[in-house]
Amino acid sequence: MPVNTSPKFSSVSVTDATAADAIDVIESDRPSSAIAQSNLPEPQTDPEPSEPFTPTIDPGAVAVLGSTFVTIFFAEVGDKTQLAVLLMSAESEKPWVVFAGAACALIATSLLGVMLGKWLSTRVSPKTLERSAAVVLLFISATLLWDVLH
Repeated sequence: MPVNTSPKFSSVSVTDATAADAIDVIESDRPSSAIAQSNLPEPQTDPEPSEPFTPTIDPGAVAVLGSTFVTIFFAEVGDKTQLAVLLMSAESEKPWVVFAGAACALIATSLLGVMLGKWLSTRVSPKTLERSAAVVLLFISATLLWDVLH
């Protein structure tokens, strides 16, 4: 399509027209009265909603969220990570900066765990994954007990 280097503009409002109609207005040699009578779409108004929008919450997702929060919260209370954050906050005298750094680190490690778990779930059955985690935790417990006794 050849480019018109000297377009004729008219006084039609482009806000109510589509892009194709706007191009037709610019490239057209028709007088403005013919453009005003063209088939421009009518402005649309949103109808009033019959009932208010209520978001639906998946009860299964809420249960997973709650159990994850409780499990991680109680696993981390008194953990070495919490003690490290406590000491860093006391030494730096900038508790909010320490909180931000610790929160970012915990989010990153959680993301890594979720991604690894998702990847493993496509390759290993849940039963095998559960048994493997149990063996690893038993090995760590036995190693710690061995260190305490000797």
